[in-house]
Amino acid sequence: MIRWLLWIAGGAVLGGIVHLATVLILPRTATQDAYARISAMSPVNAFIAIPDPSAERSTLPFMDPAFASAVCRYDLSGGSLKFSAPVSPAYTSVSFYTRNGIAYYAINDRAAGRRVIELDLMTTAQRAELPDDEEITAADRLIVESPTATGLIVLRTFAPEPGLMPLAKNSLTAAKCEKQ
Repeated sequence: MIRWLLWIAGGAVLGGIVHLATVLILPRTATQDAYARISAMSPVNAFIAIPDPSAERSTLPFMDPAFASAVCRYDLSGGSLKFSAPVSPAYTSVSFYTRNGIAYYAINDRAAGRRVIELDLMTTAQRAELPDDEEITAADRLIVESPTATGLIVLRTFAPEPGLMPLAKNSLTAAKCEKQ
């Protein structure tokens, strides 16, 4: 009886190790992640509108059809970026992701408290090179530090009714992510 319990416990431990290794390794071996799909359709440091999701196909995972979305694939190796996007009447959110899909910053229109969300995106090394200017406070200039040189900025605007979707998509067209 004890022999069978040892075999079962050994099998469970081995199964747990295989499961854990698979869960940790599989995302790194995926070739068609969100960044790769966006790279095929967008230039660097420019926003593009994401097609509306359908039951058969979605550009990014977990897209909500009530939101109009745009994405900017950024590369900070040539310098920092200036991001600006007007807020929509209903709701606007901006999320920042690393190349591997790890979210590291997000802001919405309520937190920004303005009609335009503006910020500077840079790496930690680029932030360290900025001069210490006492006249520019944190309230005047929002700076986001990216943990990687490449990644995605996802901008979403909410359309509370299907008839307001053109208005939500229209607010995405004025969004910019440009080199400084």
